[in-house]
Amino acid sequence: MSLGLPGQIIEIEGAVALVDFWGTRKRVRVDALDVTVIAGDYIIEHEGSAVRRIPVEEVADTLGMYEVVLCEAGEDPVAREAAAELAVEEELELV
Repeated sequence: MSLGLPGQIIEIEGAVALVDFWGTRKRVRVDALDVTVIAGDYIIEHEGSAVRRIPVEEVADTLGMYEVVLCEAGEDPVAREAAAELAVEEELELV
């Protein structure tokens, strides 16, 4: 099972945004969204693409819910997923 994660857009370049996920930054495609996003917006990311912009009034509740889920999981799936993706990116750069 894969969990969509909330993150804050730091910058956007074309169809790709640099997004911060609790201190881990990665590039995410934003071109499939049906709304325009800007730096500062929060999105839900799933497998490298933004699937939803989080409305401003829902950001605090959404982040709080994810904090609870992560704490109850007993591990940090965000860090695990980010580390796996970085390893793949490093392998691609070496080829």
